[in-house]
Amino acid sequence: MRRFRIEVPAPVYFIIQELEKYGHEAYMVGGCVRDSVLGRKPHDYDICTSATPDEILQAFPYEEIIPTGLQHGTVTILINKEPFEVTTYRIDGDYSDNRRPDNVTFTKNLVEDLRRRDFTINAMAYNPKTGLIDPFNGMEDIKYKKIRCVGSAEDRFNEDALRILRAIRFEAQLNFAGLPETMFEIERQYERLKNISIERINSEFCKIVASKQFCVELVLYPNVFSLFIPELKDLIGFQQNNPYHAYDVFDHTVHAIEKCESDDLVTRLAVFFHDFGKPHSYQDGEDGIRHFKGHGKVSAEITDSIMKRLRFDNETRNNVVELVYYHDATFEVGNKYIKRWLNKIGEKQFRRLLEVRKADIKGQKPDYEKSRIEKINNIEIILEEILQEQECFSLKDLAVNGNDVKKTMNLKEGEDVGYWLNEILKRVMDGELKNDRDALIYWMTGVADGWIKF
Repeated sequence: MRRFRIEVPAPVYFIIQELEKYGHEAYMVGGCVRDSVLGRKPHDYDICTSATPDEILQAFPYEEIIPTGLQHGTVTILINKEPFEVTTYRIDGDYSDNRRPDNVTFTKNLVEDLRRRDFTINAMAYNPKTGLIDPFNGMEDIKYKKIRCVGSAEDRFNEDALRILRAIRFEAQLNFAGLPETMFEIERQYERLKNISIERINSEFCKIVASKQFCVELVLYPNVFSLFIPELKDLIGFQQNNPYHAYDVFDHTVHAIEKCESDDLVTRLAVFFHDFGKPHSYQDGEDGIRHFKGHGKVSAEITDSIMKRLRFDNETRNNVVELVYYHDATFEVGNKYIKRWLNKIGEKQFRRLLEVRKADIKGQKPDYEKSRIEKINNIEIILEEILQEQECFSLKDLAVNGNDVKKTMNLKEGEDVGYWLNEILKRVMDGELKNDRDALIYWMTGVADGWIKF
C-alpha cells in the first residue's frame, strides 16, 4: 500500500461509498489510476469491488443500471446519465482462443483481481481511504517509463494477443519503452494477432497512429504492423533515387510521421499512407533518377483497399483517401487558386492537406525544405485572409441561388441551372465578377439577352 492522493470525481466517490455502506470493498482501477498518477485526465473511470453482481444491484436500488456483462461480473451504473463500469473481483480462466477467458471465477481478493491484468501500470487500484494499492510495482515502472507485463509476458500475450498492440500503444502514448522481455515476446508472438477481430485491431491501431511516438513504434515493430497491413513491406528498402529524397520510402514515411505536428487521426493516417503507391508507380529515367508520376492516385487506391479491409468507417476512409490522392498536387500561391481548393475539398480538408504536405516535405531531403515550407506558410496566410474576409468559394456563399438563375436567364424546366451556378461561382472566385446580387443578376441578364458575350 502506498499513500498517494488522487482526486476522485463525485460520481465515483458516491459509488465507492455506497458499496462500502453495504460492507464491500471498492476501488478505482486500471487506466484511470494510471492516468491520474501521470497527471493526465482520465477518459473514463472503472471501479472494481468485492461485491458480486447481485450485491452491486442491491446496493443501488435507485440508480439506473445496465447489465453489461453479468457473466463476467460487470454492470454499468448511470450517474446523471454518465456511465461507470463496476466489476466484481475475478480470476480469469484459460484463454483457449487468445482473445477472452473461457470462464471467470469471482473472488474477494483485490490482489488476485489485479494479478490478471495486462501491465503493471494498469494493475493499480485506489480508494480515497485506503490509498494506492500497487502490488506489482506499477509506480516504479511509471517512474522509469517502462512497459512491464504483470507476471510472465509470455503468459499475458498468450492469454490475449491484443495485449501485443496494447503494449505498443502504451509505449506510443506515454513515450515509455518496453522491457526486453516485453519486446521479445511481442516479436515472438505477434502472429497470434491473426486470432483477433479486425475491429479490435483497428481500435488499437488508430490510438497508436494518433500518438506522437507512432514513428518510433513503426521502426521498432514493422513486422507487427505488416501483419495486418502487408503492403507496408513494399516500402521497406525501396530506394527513391530522387534529388528530393534522402531515404527509402519506409524511412521517408517514418520521418514524415515524426514531423507531422497534427494530432488529427485523418491527417496522421494520410501521412502514413501517402506514399504506399510508390513501389507500384515508378519509372527510372536514363539519368538514373527515379520518377513517381501518378503515385498519389495509386497510393489512394491502395489506401482505400487497406482501410476497407481494416473496417474503417466511410467518412474517415473517404477523407484519408482524398488527402492521399491530392498530397502531391501542385499548390499555387494566390487567392483564386486557394479558393478553388476550398471549393473542391472544403476548408477542413484543405487545412489537413496542407499539414500532410508539410510533413511530406519535412520528411524529404533538408536542402529543399525551407523554400517549399515557406510556400505552404504563404498559402496559409492567404487562406486566413480569405476566411476572415468571408470571400466566396462555394455555392452556399453565392449572392444568388438556383431560382435567381432560372428566372433571370429564362431557363426552362430541366435546363442546367447547376452549370450556370458553377460558372458564376468560378468567375466570382477568379475575381471576374463581384459577389453582389445585383451585379450577378445584371451579368446573367446580359448573357441571356446576348449583350454580354459568353
